[in-house]
Amino acid sequence: MSVWNAVVGQSVVPALQRTVADAAGYLTGGPRGSMTHAWLFTGPPGSGRSVVARAFSAALQCPNEGCGVCSDCADVRARTHPDVASLVTQGLNIRISQVRDLVPRAALRPARGRWQVVVVEDADRLGEDAADALLLSVEEPPERTVWMLCAPTAEDIVPTIRSRCRVVQLRTPPYADVARFLADTQSVDLETAEFAARASQGHVGRARALATDPEVRSRRAEVLRLPFDLADIRQCLDAAANLVEAAKADAEKHCDALDEREVEELRKALGAGTTGRKPRNMEAAVKELEREQKLRRTRVQRDSIDRALVDVLALYRDVMMLQLGVRTELVNEEMRPSIDRLARSGSSAATLRRMEAVVAAREALQANALPLLALESMALALREG
Repeated sequence: MSVWNAVVGQSVVPALQRTVADAAGYLTGGPRGSMTHAWLFTGPPGSGRSVVARAFSAALQCPNEGCGVCSDCADVRARTHPDVASLVTQGLNIRISQVRDLVPRAALRPARGRWQVVVVEDADRLGEDAADALLLSVEEPPERTVWMLCAPTAEDIVPTIRSRCRVVQLRTPPYADVARFLADTQSVDLETAEFAARASQGHVGRARALATDPEVRSRRAEVLRLPFDLADIRQCLDAAANLVEAAKADAEKHCDALDEREVEELRKALGAGTTGRKPRNMEAAVKELEREQKLRRTRVQRDSIDRALVDVLALYRDVMMLQLGVRTELVNEEMRPSIDRLARSGSSAATLRRMEAVVAAREALQANALPLLALESMALALREG
């Protein structure tokens, strides 16, 4: 077993393993080699940016360079290692206060491990002020501090930070690698694994959900009916409303119990109920927590809608492939007869316009447009072609 077993379809692993060996040698008096103090892992959604960063973190801490079974590897995997800190935003952006809380941690010497590692997931969500607060620590870290940032592209990070990082470019894993990973780790048959790998377009997390959760597969099937049910304006508006309601349901499923538990834990931490009186700072603390929870719910809802739009875009890509006569496996191969009928009913130019409408909706949502309005506009554009 190795910490790298969790990384799917990435050719950069051998180079990172060599860096781990260089880092171990440096701590015993050797040259630094390829080891550096700041890393930027980039790649499309589902490529496993944070998975690679966490595997790299574990390997750096492990006395056996990533064995996967020692206490250091286990604690990094469980997110409980005292020398590996993570910043995972639940909201739409990483706030400056979150960065300020993290920077002092990066200045500490390792308490147990070999390095003080700080992982910033979704570093592309750093606002200008938050990035400025991070810059000095990334620019001049202590000797045994390592920063690991994760973002879709290097251009998503401000140049002042990007220039101080070594960029590691990840790729979308090949479908075959994802299917093999699912079959080996999720107790699913190969046919289901291959379907999930193809339907997710190589997105490992999405593929895992499709392979193991019938509700996720059912939800995807409902989304893929949308292009076939836009006969009139009423159906377009209903389709948009249904997407929004489904996303709200996803957010409720993900957030309701978590929100309630967090509030209860906060009240206990502040001493509610122990003296019979409400702690003086409780109301403000609960209000701040509820604000964070609202941001998290908004992000979960928008991410749910975006996943649906990615599925719709893939379906129109399949339509385009058939219209152009390209001989290739479809993303939605199980729907080939229906997709073929849709392809025959229109032109490739109309399909391209529809794909552009889906892309425009995704961009509008990323710019914080109201979801219902963005989706209604998209649905009407899909009907017009």
